[in-house]
Amino acid sequence: MKITDPRHYDIIVAPVITEKATTASEHNKVVFKVSGKATKPQIKEAVEKLFDVKVKSVNTLVRKGKTKVFRGQFGSQSDVKRAIVTLEEGHRIDVTTGL
Repeated sequence: MKITDPRHYDIIVAPVITEKATTASEHNKVVFKVSGKATKPQIKEAVEKLFDVKVKSVNTLVRKGKTKVFRGQFGSQSDVKRAIVTLEEGHRIDVTTGL
């Protein structure tokens, strides 16, 4: 049984399953929602340890939260940090199965 550091679960919050992320998976890329303070080396290490794959590169982006109006009440969505992880050839992650 492999031992994983519980901090890796704090870095990788959830997989992103959108049309754009599904298209990226055809090019060996996987998109994750990550912690706002996570760095690229931390994300790379977490993905490699949790999914037992080899990561080629990590790109990150922060989607700024929007202000929404629902039934006359103003609310705001929080900022979301995403990581686009490119895997080495021959490695795959199936995000639909869960962890």
